[in-house]
Amino acid sequence: MNIDFYYHNPTKIYFGKTALDNLEKELSEYGRNVLLIYGKNSIKKSGLYNKLTDILQAAGKKVVELSGIKSNPSYVQMMEGVRLVREHKVDLILAAGGGSVIDCAKGISVSAYCQGNPWERYWINFEEIDHPVVPVGCVLTMAGTGSEMNGGSVITNEDEKIKAGRVYPSNVFPKFSILNPEYTYTVPKYQMASGVFDTMSHLMEQYFSGEDDNTTDYLIEGILESLIHSAKAALSDPCDYEARSNIMWCAAVGLNTMTGLSKAQDWEVHMIEHQLGAYTDCAHGAGLAAVSVPYYKYIYTYGLDKFVRFAKKVWKVDTASMTKEEAALEGIKKLSEFIKLLGLPTTLRELNATEEMLPLIAESTVLGGGYRKLSGEDILKILKEAY
Repeated sequence: MNIDFYYHNPTKIYFGKTALDNLEKELSEYGRNVLLIYGKNSIKKSGLYNKLTDILQAAGKKVVELSGIKSNPSYVQMMEGVRLVREHKVDLILAAGGGSVIDCAKGISVSAYCQGNPWERYWINFEEIDHPVVPVGCVLTMAGTGSEMNGGSVITNEDEKIKAGRVYPSNVFPKFSILNPEYTYTVPKYQMASGVFDTMSHLMEQYFSGEDDNTTDYLIEGILESLIHSAKAALSDPCDYEARSNIMWCAAVGLNTMTGLSKAQDWEVHMIEHQLGAYTDCAHGAGLAAVSVPYYKYIYTYGLDKFVRFAKKVWKVDTASMTKEEAALEGIKKLSEFIKLLGLPTTLRELNATEEMLPLIAESTVLGGGYRKLSGEDILKILKEAY
């Protein structure tokens, strides 16, 4: 553990079949006015919407709603939430949904009392927040992003064709998160698989960095093993509670900052996907799946030992008779096979990307990288390979 770190996670987690029983107690900690934010119709079809409104009513809350949050939440939608917070003097934002809904809720939280343009100040210039934020609580219905236990907020500015993420400090983390794995049963298979790979990508972005003997790497390997095992079980039986509960917890701990401690980290796959998503509006995990294998094939020789370890520890590859290069590539091959098992796309064409988009995506991607620092030209080569 060679990099110094500070760790604090203030989010209270209520996990399991009775988790929602704790909502009324949590609501008592906040004022009367609540903004309930959710996606389209899934929480109404599942009956969760009625459960939430009954609890809110019993708690004496005055509720205003913001619905229809997209899978890539837009700046326009976020600013509508800002308007509602200001107009109704909202005391708590309650996000019911997956990571997109929670990301949007956190965006509203930090932007509600911003002086000036929050997009420019917070997502482009990364300024510090100099005003109070509105508390956020959440009821999770789709596992993948880990947004239920961190300060991340990814918002798409559709006018500017920019999908930008910002990781805010702990005062923006949800104050509480309710995680009942049963709420994920009705998520379509493709969305479940997309969430699984989003979690996997978070773990790999943190894992593929550094050359030291780091306890965090051992944690990541264990979480990846659990995620892979449980994903296979959930594909076979979407209502396998144990599998869905494991996936939900893997997603939460996979990006609650613990799995990044004392790690340099990478995040270039995410940066590429953000701009891919800005141009195609694809599901985040699906975009990550299409980009990951070409990216890792492009950079693996710069972190060869870690890729060999990935093959051995995560995929149980017998590397005894292999060169390091062969072992590393076999691990990446196993990753590719798992993506196909999940039923996720392996090319950008499947995500409705066009050849004309590729230079635009490359030019607008935030440059970085872990084992190899990339240029715009590198990004374009990766996109062409992924196409």
